[in-house]
Amino acid sequence: MDSTRTFVKDVKRVVVKVGTAVVTRSDGRLALGRLGALCEQLKELNSRGFEVILVTSGAVGVGRQRLKYRKLVNSSFADLQKPQVELDGKACAAVGQSGLMALYDVLFSQLDVTSSQLLVTDNNFRDSDFRLQLSETVKSLLALRVIPIFNENDAISTRIAVYEDSSGIFWDNDSLAALLATELKADLLILLSDVEGLYSGPPSEANSKLIHTYIKETHQGGITFGDKSRVGRGGMTAKVKAAVHAAYAGVPVIITSGYATDNIIKVLQGERIGTLFHKDAHLWAPRKDVGAREMAVAARDCSRRLQGLSSENRRKILLDIADALETNEKLIKAENGADVVTAQQAGYDKSLISRLELKPGKISGLAKSIRVLADMEEPIGQILKRTELADGLVLEKTSSPLGVLLIVFESRPDALVQIASLAIRSGNGLLLKGGKEAKRSNAILHKVITSAIPDTVGEKLIGLVTSREEIPDLLKLDDVIDLVIPRGSNKLVSQIKESTKIPVLGHADGICHVYVDKSANMEMAKQIVLDAKMDYPAACNAMETLLVHNELLNTSGFNELIAGLRSEGVALYGGPKASTSLNIKETPSFHHEYNSMACTIEIVEDVYAAIDHIHRHGSAHTDCIITEDDETAELFLRQVDSAAVFLNASTRFCDGARFGLGAEVGISTSRIHARGPVGVEGLLTTRWILRGSGQVVDNDKGVIYTHKNIGLQS
Repeated sequence: MDSTRTFVKDVKRVVVKVGTAVVTRSDGRLALGRLGALCEQLKELNSRGFEVILVTSGAVGVGRQRLKYRKLVNSSFADLQKPQVELDGKACAAVGQSGLMALYDVLFSQLDVTSSQLLVTDNNFRDSDFRLQLSETVKSLLALRVIPIFNENDAISTRIAVYEDSSGIFWDNDSLAALLATELKADLLILLSDVEGLYSGPPSEANSKLIHTYIKETHQGGITFGDKSRVGRGGMTAKVKAAVHAAYAGVPVIITSGYATDNIIKVLQGERIGTLFHKDAHLWAPRKDVGAREMAVAARDCSRRLQGLSSENRRKILLDIADALETNEKLIKAENGADVVTAQQAGYDKSLISRLELKPGKISGLAKSIRVLADMEEPIGQILKRTELADGLVLEKTSSPLGVLLIVFESRPDALVQIASLAIRSGNGLLLKGGKEAKRSNAILHKVITSAIPDTVGEKLIGLVTSREEIPDLLKLDDVIDLVIPRGSNKLVSQIKESTKIPVLGHADGICHVYVDKSANMEMAKQIVLDAKMDYPAACNAMETLLVHNELLNTSGFNELIAGLRSEGVALYGGPKASTSLNIKETPSFHHEYNSMACTIEIVEDVYAAIDHIHRHGSAHTDCIITEDDETAELFLRQVDSAAVFLNASTRFCDGARFGLGAEVGISTSRIHARGPVGVEGLLTTRWILRGSGQVVDNDKGVIYTHKNIGLQS
């Protein structure tokens, strides 16, 4: 539950207001699907003991649609040639109200819920006796688990002003809902709209940002509203005025989308959706709704200052970070130890705790890899190609930083160090979001690293995102963030890919295979298989499936290989053939990443069957063949379509540091941009630099193109 929404656990009486734009479709007809979803949510709340009051718009719109149709049916051709007079709004309201309420009655009856209609006008509330009777009636209805449905009685209202004036008590159904929420002492008011909530500008504009918590002192007067409601009288301006009125009278308000099928339920579960209005919002710190964009923009500004430094000064930053890590090793270990203890007490999986722990020698190993990275060739501004376009006109293709990276990672705090050092070496700004299980480890590592960044660049070069709720905001910043790299579970990677327009680099699964061919040296095979599975079972490059040529079945070498796995405590699961031959439990799926002391075994007919199996069930991460047959080896290496393909070597070699990249931000199985372990080179793009001497195109009349390749040393 978001910390700013904890108050919802005490909510009992809730007023829900649904606007005309939610109730009706764009053609004016009732939106039956949305109304059905609304009623289902209110039924669930009703059955859970909430006291639910509904305020609905839509009568005028529904009536107008019906009367237009009736008028058309009753008109002669001559009538249709005459200027059409606008339908009387009060007549529309009278006709639409009965139809709207009939629909609510049918929908609620199907859900075994009783609803009631209460029509009110502005003048009713001038009578104190009316107010008292209203409260008593609603109290009686709620006690009987009946849902009261309110609407302004536009058909007989004597108020002339269409919008707010100085004499009115309420001016539309938004302000009516706010009035009822305070009058009936509700605990929460939910205003359903056709957008997700209140934005910093018109929602249609790319730079507009959803405001999660409205703070009067910050946002009042600083928001440009979009269009008025397409059909009703309100729109976002009316909703905000109503929300501010109710919130400062003591009733919290949340504006959220009525288009989603479960937003009311999510609000009452404390999820951070929509915009919250609360009288104490100005006291809450930090203000989570201001920060994501500012953090990303600051990282970009700092990255440009970093790129402006000399190569030697950028190198010095890395060396200073390596020294700072070693100097603060004791403090880092203490914070990491606290995270490990907390994870153990919480009952986290052993594989997660293994990835979480900074084992002895890890800090010095990280410092060493950073120094290796610092001593690598300068990656920024390298001329990759030089071409003479025409006489005196030279084009250069150069390496350039991507800009701002967002890395979302789980469990492993050492990933923070590797990613930060790679970002600095490649001149990129960086935003980091680690898992809550490594909160203290990530915080101290971030502090140590950023303290070593000089003021000429700024410590905001690397931002640490501390709240999970900020991730959706960051994933919308495709104008500021250039690349997202998720490092974690299949679920994490899939969720991020579905939630952003920003390019995503990474891999969802590490289903790595080792295929033992019939010509394999079985002693070598045993060593490689045991290492690929046992060296670090939780790693994404650990072997998860062992494929074995069928001619090896029942041979002494194969039996020793299986015995070796069993003696090391590896749990074995089989495909249809292996489970029968080896008398082991059959795996429910070949596409399974154990991340533990377990693996799948299957028997295949030949190298072609092995390749086919890998393509059907693998994740295109790392796959290996063990064979002494050169022709078979080359066939496997050429045809297996994975990011890394090995011959007679453990899959555990698929690693940025082992590849000589210094470190890695992750391993990519995509086929665009970078693939395999992603180091500095994978965090660079290209820029074109053209050097001329006054040339102009002038419809290509005066330019003689040569397009001559010039050597890089020229």
